Amino acid sequence: MDVLAEEFGTLTPEQLAAPISTVEVRVKGLVKQHIDSFNYFINVEIKKIMKANEKVTSDADPMWYLKYLNIYVGLPDVEESFNVTRPVSPHECRLRDMTYSAPITVDIEYTRGSQRIIRNALPIGRMPIMLRSSNCVLTGKTPAEFAKLNECPLDPGGYFIVKGVEKVILIQEQLSKNRIIVEADRKGAVGASVTSSTHEKKSRTSMAVKQGRFYLRHNTLSEDIPIAIIFKAMGVESDQEIVQMIGTEERVMAAFGPSLEECQKSQIFTQMQALKYIGNKVRRQRMWGGGPKKTKIEEARELLASTILTHVPVKEFNFRAKCIYTAVMVRRVILAQGDNKVDDRDYYGNKRLELAGQLLSLLFEDLFKKFNSEMKKIADQVIPKQRAAQFDVVKHMRQDQITNGMVNAISTGNWSLKRFKMDRQGVTQVLSRLSYISALGMMTRISSQFEKTRKVSGPRSLQPSQWGMLCPSDTPEGEACGLVKNLALMTHITTDMEDGPIVKLASNLGVEDVNFLCGEELSYPNVFLVFLNGNILGVIRDHQKLVHTFRLMRRAGYINEFVSISTNLTDRCVYISSDGGRLCRPYIIVKKQKPAVTNKHMEELAQGYRNFEDFLHESLVEYLDVNEENDCNIALYEHTVNKSRHFSRTPRTRAGWCGGFVFPNINEGTIGYNQRNRIDTLMYLLAYPQKPMVKTKTIELIDFEKLPAGQNATVAVMSYSGYDIEDALVLNKASLDRGFGRCLVYKNAKCTLKRYTNQTFDKVMGPMLDAATRKPIWRHEILDADGICSPGEKVANKQVLVNKSMPTVTQIPLEGSGAAQQPQYKDVPITYKGATDSYIEKVMISSNAEDAFLIKMLLRQTRRPEIGDKFSSRHGQKGVCGLIVPQEDMPFCDSGICPDIIMNPHGFPSRMTVGKLIELLAGKAGVLDGRFHYGTAFGGSKVKDVCEDLVRHGYNYLGKDYVTSGITGEPLEAYIYFGPVYYQKLKHMVLDKMHARARGPRAVLTRQPTEGRSRDGGLRLGEMERDCLIGYGASMLLLERLMISSDAFEVDVCGQCGLLGYSGWCHYCKSSCHVSSLRIPYACKLLFQELQSMNIIPRLRLSKYNE
Repeated sequence: MDVLAEEFGTLTPEQLAAPISTVEVRVKGLVKQHIDSFNYFINVEIKKIMKANEKVTSDADPMWYLKYLNIYVGLPDVEESFNVTRPVSPHECRLRDMTYSAPITVDIEYTRGSQRIIRNALPIGRMPIMLRSSNCVLTGKTPAEFAKLNECPLDPGGYFIVKGVEKVILIQEQLSKNRIIVEADRKGAVGASVTSSTHEKKSRTSMAVKQGRFYLRHNTLSEDIPIAIIFKAMGVESDQEIVQMIGTEERVMAAFGPSLEECQKSQIFTQMQALKYIGNKVRRQRMWGGGPKKTKIEEARELLASTILTHVPVKEFNFRAKCIYTAVMVRRVILAQGDNKVDDRDYYGNKRLELAGQLLSLLFEDLFKKFNSEMKKIADQVIPKQRAAQFDVVKHMRQDQITNGMVNAISTGNWSLKRFKMDRQGVTQVLSRLSYISALGMMTRISSQFEKTRKVSGPRSLQPSQWGMLCPSDTPEGEACGLVKNLALMTHITTDMEDGPIVKLASNLGVEDVNFLCGEELSYPNVFLVFLNGNILGVIRDHQKLVHTFRLMRRAGYINEFVSISTNLTDRCVYISSDGGRLCRPYIIVKKQKPAVTNKHMEELAQGYRNFEDFLHESLVEYLDVNEENDCNIALYEHTVNKSRHFSRTPRTRAGWCGGFVFPNINEGTIGYNQRNRIDTLMYLLAYPQKPMVKTKTIELIDFEKLPAGQNATVAVMSYSGYDIEDALVLNKASLDRGFGRCLVYKNAKCTLKRYTNQTFDKVMGPMLDAATRKPIWRHEILDADGICSPGEKVANKQVLVNKSMPTVTQIPLEGSGAAQQPQYKDVPITYKGATDSYIEKVMISSNAEDAFLIKMLLRQTRRPEIGDKFSSRHGQKGVCGLIVPQEDMPFCDSGICPDIIMNPHGFPSRMTVGKLIELLAGKAGVLDGRFHYGTAFGGSKVKDVCEDLVRHGYNYLGKDYVTSGITGEPLEAYIYFGPVYYQKLKHMVLDKMHARARGPRAVLTRQPTEGRSRDGGLRLGEMERDCLIGYGASMLLLERLMISSDAFEVDVCGQCGLLGYSGWCHYCKSSCHVSSLRIPYACKLLFQELQSMNIIPRLRLSKYNE
């Protein structure tokens, strides 16, 4: 601690929180990673997918072809009537339940008959558009234009609108592809595995050790194949060469020896023999299409070239690179059996994050291939038939396949791709709009592909490699704990890049090509292997020079700033990675023991003639990913810089942006500037939101102040009455009357009016009039003459909102069933269900994409806090309201201030929420001084300064006050800690949870009461409660609870055959002689009858109860 005191003791908080530039978050944005990846997909990736599948040919006619020349995604529009399109805004899509999507158009060249035709801008489907992406209507608009579009300028974007619902594609976390991962299984045997993935194929190859011999394992092979045979099949026939490649150290050779003997055993010496051996072990794939048959040897060679270790390229069966890769795998396994450690799967450098763009490109590629194979099928069917008209492919291009594929995947969240055997649920989620923060938090959420049920601590624990990349504190409790994470403030997720320039640069810097080596060099101690994205580029002697020059080139901007290069000394490798999905964050570069960024630079940034991009190009700031952080020294504070090469921005940006205030996921507050125009299923708005008195830098960065979610309450920390135990709060009735904690709850009701196939359609009927008074009946009281409720009316439970009626027959009647009668209608009204009355805020009448009428009503309730409503401060101190006290009974301080909330002091000691105590002090000082204080982590306002402010205004240094009791009028014996704290009202309200029932609906089948609050269900006396009653011996009570008040039923039972009779008559004995009547539960009678239907006879034995 003394060392720390020496280094940090003299610093002010301002120096500690060294300047984080607000501009930077503006540039990057909080959802930048989603938008970047979607833009990359729409502008670059989609063209690559088209290039890979550009030609469609047909077996029926070799002259016919279809070739794609270009593909592009347009701007979002909507087709109102036939062939009339107009641009559409996201808000309109929300209101009208439509999908915010843009047409995908292609330029094609194809043959019709004998001539070549080029057609431009043919639509092939629609792509849902991410808000604020490059093709969105909102890009580059000013706040005023936003207002015209009914859109909130602070809304982060980054989500899709599908069928009127806002959907977010969560960031998916996965193990990185194309990397060798050495791991030990449960028995402690070491193995290596590679998941290779290219555009064409995905496959997983692993290496296993059995009795000291090495085997290669793959799905397409029926059994494990000895490694030496694989080497020989790849054309390395000499044993000496194999050993040279794997390593010439004594230990390595000794470990690999037994594997070479395998060849002798199987009598395999040449490449042909090896291929034949493998060919016999290949699982036969049924090739539909029945192309030319391959021999076993060819099949084995194909398999080795294209399926095993897919990502290592093989040109014209030159297996050199693949041999060396396999040798490296074997070598890693041998070394891992010795002193080297196995890899950690949870280490964040081995992880990749998949964003919306990557997921959508997989999906689109799958759909595009399906689309093309469909066209090929049609061509194969239509061309052979001789027709008058020539075959024109344009008439057969159907749009709905691609459109529906995209829409269904996003709206259900099921990504199932046949080609990659990928099947995932829950990729998308509905954007939660409880408050501005909860929407933001959703955008930075990372979901892991790990099953929640297993209790494994590895993936859940906080990895040291997540430092600075993920928020250390924002994760849910419970089963998903540690599996759902959040990005930190400045984290950036890379997208894929071209690796051509990197290959050129590397070879210029002295990387020697693998193909020119004999293989033995790999095991020299000073030779390092160079990997690029998991593929071997070559070897190099002076690896430090390579890394140093590489970084200089990157800082100078000759190669992309997100390329990372790192060395692994144990494996003697240099890894260069430029693939997508790596996490990285910016660091200030330190030159000559001084940070490169000076105050002058910061001022220029603030004035706006420098932006964050310039910092990158002038090599002041650079991005490092997790692997590169490992061999960098990073200083956290400015004065410790002399020991290091990089300087982290500030300690605060490590925490997630959510770390700036604690767990804000369930408050209600303001959603956006356009909240009054939205019609959502559920919206909770605070009536009088306020800015917090104590704020953090994070809060300013994300504009939380403009859309706050709570109120500053004056809190007295004391115990008052017995109604405040277990974190309950005591509220002041006068504060509630003045609007403290008052909120509006908006719900919506909607209905559509469809047209049916037999020319009938849904109608809305006017209100039904009472025969005597000629006034509408009570259920229809609020309806207008058109049968739709009018705005401003008060709706009670079971009143009708829309008096809709629907034809009884909607299908086309059968032929010859008589003339068409006048259609019959049945009433299907939309009614209001709710415990309390609501008011109709607004009614919207429109039509949706299928040209059906759409009626949406927004219902409003105003709720004031009541006993049982839940409140929380920003420190996780949640509590329900236990008592509401009139102001005259509340304690007051000598200046006459009454607290809004009284909080029990027992909530502090065990929880140690010191932040709340400091917030109260800083808030109090801020109110007296008329300024906001900062409570930023690692450097906010100092307690000492705040307390001196209090003393200056004549208050106690400790923030305590002299308080008089409101009940007796005597001063309280202790001084009371008294001041403002920011409180939030949570969405859990008693009104939504209250449930009781005397009599009510029953289930049809068992005649037992229904279950659940929504169905007005009963309260179940379960097995455990039954056991208690048995323990008391209260048999009649048991009978009453389990039968009489549930489903008692009178049955007639025949005493002779023991079967159930019917109205005093036994059908089996054909007599009514022995029939007696009993009461049993209806479910029991049902069980007997179900058993009888399965040929099992339950017979009841009766005896008289008085004998």
